[in-house]
Amino acid sequence: MNILDTIGLVLKSKDQNRVLSIRPEQSVYEALEKMAEHDVGALLVLSDHRLVGILSERDYARKGILIGQTSRETKVHQIMTSPVLFVTPQHSVDECMALMTEHRFRHLPVVRDEAVVGMISIGDLVKWVISGQAQTIHELEGYISGAYPG
Repeated sequence: MNILDTIGLVLKSKDQNRVLSIRPEQSVYEALEKMAEHDVGALLVLSDHRLVGILSERDYARKGILIGQTSRETKVHQIMTSPVLFVTPQHSVDECMALMTEHRFRHLPVVRDEAVVGMISIGDLVKWVISGQAQTIHELEGYISGAYPG
């Protein structure tokens, strides 16, 4: 588990690699309900199975309230982020962390052959890196204790 591993490996390791989405014509209220139900911070916006946007809590906080309509009146397409930057399963953890840092977002769709295959969060990547560091520490401790028997 290191920063050169592919996002495909990260997706395989996730407890649940589900693609949570909403349609652009649905209400923001429906999107917020879905985010709360699944305890996530963003939903992919799909139209005819094609990625057309992403809606995050940040979009709602910064755009939703400011347009002066309620979340029940506002449609997802009015406040979603589009176009969406995405990666493929072949991208590395390091590349994705750099993209997320540079563009200041926390969720990144993963697309293969124009089909969404998952979404990674900055939390997923941090967990991956920390897990790799813990594994390295464990291996070094084993080496040290084996090299210097007490």
